[in-house]
Amino acid sequence: MSESNPIRVFATHNFDESDDYLRVFEFLECVDRFYYLNVSKPENMPTTGGGQALRDEIIAQVKASEAVIVLASAWEQNKDLVNFMMKVAEANQIAKILIKPFGGLQESPPELVALADEHIEWNDREMVDAIKRQARGEDTTRWEVVDFPGFDESGPIE
Repeated sequence: MSESNPIRVFATHNFDESDDYLRVFEFLECVDRFYYLNVSKPENMPTTGGGQALRDEIIAQVKASEAVIVLASAWEQNKDLVNFMMKVAEANQIAKILIKPFGGLQESPPELVALADEHIEWNDREMVDAIKRQARGEDTTRWEVVDFPGFDESGPIE
């Protein structure tokens, strides 16, 4: 993954930019040296063609991705549409990453967890690691660095 080869990410939507939808990309923008391309286009709601045009638009968006971020809130609003997005991803061997409901007050629906390849928290590091792992097979073993003010690697700073 580099600036010239970003990971293509699709986030489930109901053809609107919900708070959770926007939050996904706010979290991803906070991560240094993580390059991605948002291929989900909630603004591309077909105005003609009915249900088939809607399905064709979803298929095109999902097929353009390497990983699908599944939002429980979008699923709660329109189970059929999000289930269709997940089926398209599965049919095209695109990984599905479910993010738990924001705020930690609710659990993810078990039927949604069963359909996901990975189930994660709202955390920019977890999101990026899951995307890299599922989209490109990159192992992202990282060490947590804790900084203690007033100390360096040699001990107390005088």
